[in-house]
Amino acid sequence: MVPLLLSVLVCGLMGHPPPWKEQQINMLMPGVKPTVPDTYLCKSIKMEDDHTYITGFIPNADASIAHHVLLYGCEEPGASPGQVWDCGEMTSKSAGHHAGPCKSGQSILYAWAMEAPRLTLPPDVSFNVGQATPTKYLVVQVHYKNVTKFLPPENGEDSSGLTLITTHVPTEKQAGVYIMLTAGSLPANTVEYFEVACEMRQDIEIIPFAFRTHAHSLGRVISGYRVRDGVWTEIGRKDPRLPEMFYNVTTPGLTVKRGDILAARCTMHDTTDHTVSIGATQNDEMCNFYIMYYVNKPPTLEANDYCMSAGPPTWYWKDYPDQEKLNLKGVPDTASVIPGANAPLKRNVSQVYFFNSNAEEEGMPDLLDESFADEIVNQAFDDLDPQDLMYLYELAEWQQQQREQQQRQREEEIKFRMLMRNQQV
Repeated sequence: MVPLLLSVLVCGLMGHPPPWKEQQINMLMPGVKPTVPDTYLCKSIKMEDDHTYITGFIPNADASIAHHVLLYGCEEPGASPGQVWDCGEMTSKSAGHHAGPCKSGQSILYAWAMEAPRLTLPPDVSFNVGQATPTKYLVVQVHYKNVTKFLPPENGEDSSGLTLITTHVPTEKQAGVYIMLTAGSLPANTVEYFEVACEMRQDIEIIPFAFRTHAHSLGRVISGYRVRDGVWTEIGRKDPRLPEMFYNVTTPGLTVKRGDILAARCTMHDTTDHTVSIGATQNDEMCNFYIMYYVNKPPTLEANDYCMSAGPPTWYWKDYPDQEKLNLKGVPDTASVIPGANAPLKRNVSQVYFFNSNAEEEGMPDLLDESFADEIVNQAFDDLDPQDLMYLYELAEWQQQQREQQQRQREEEIKFRMLMRNQQV
């Protein structure tokens, strides 16, 4: 009782609010005027106290102007507090300082898009930030997809960003965000699966309580799973065209521990007449599955711990190194079913085929059926002359060597890590 009274007395004498009182931290752009579409702007603040506990997020943005707003935690920010800098090095053509959101210790704490509402964390759960933590700075990033408002004759300004709800009272549980994402591309007029899977390596048990999906215009459904002992359990599944908020997990009470596999799939439908690749602009695509979790005792997962793959056509779940542990026979039938629909959207070669979830349409071949594929190949070979056959055999041998080396995948992952470090959504 004495320490509590002393805390109240000290706070009162120094003019500070008591530690249990909620406080707000505004992280808003200071009247900026971006002039180029797909500009990424960042602004940082230093967390002065040893510990500050974030318990909620209030977005302040217009989806017709801002493609997304992200909150990063950094050990060191990309620029000093007080500056607004271009943190979209891969895409922006604007003048000024160019740097990623963080120089070191980067992690994502929150993401907003498509008019998602405010988020309040569960009771006794918070993000612990401050000088005594790895997250000594916070950085807000705004991706401006439409800059018409800021050009003549309007010449407007923008103050998009976030308001953080904080307290100085420690919470029992500490929150974190784990992101799964892919590179890759999808050809015109096709349905394609962008898949990723990673084994949990750290000796930490996390409890997912919310999930968020993110794609651009071609995403149809994104699903995420925990695989334990070959059993696939859904964490979340959502149509990414809906407001991109953090939704409650579909399997409450689920835990993820060392040895479990986390897997995600983005089902994309390219309705355009050209190939679309993963990238940072609104004309590209993205495949992201966020898991917001808490731990009952620190630490959370390391800041640089995330899961990614090279994506199609280089990587699918079938390329995961331990197929027995992943157990593809256990993939739920609903993995590519848009919530509320009855039929899955199935990967194809040149057009979209929908199948009933219980029985395939009579007479329609399954485009993933190996026997059907073999039949097509055999018919094609019958029409080829020996020289063409030799060329195809040599080509197949070369492709197999490429797959065995997996060098291409590693290079793609390195490049994509560099991209996402600066432009992660």
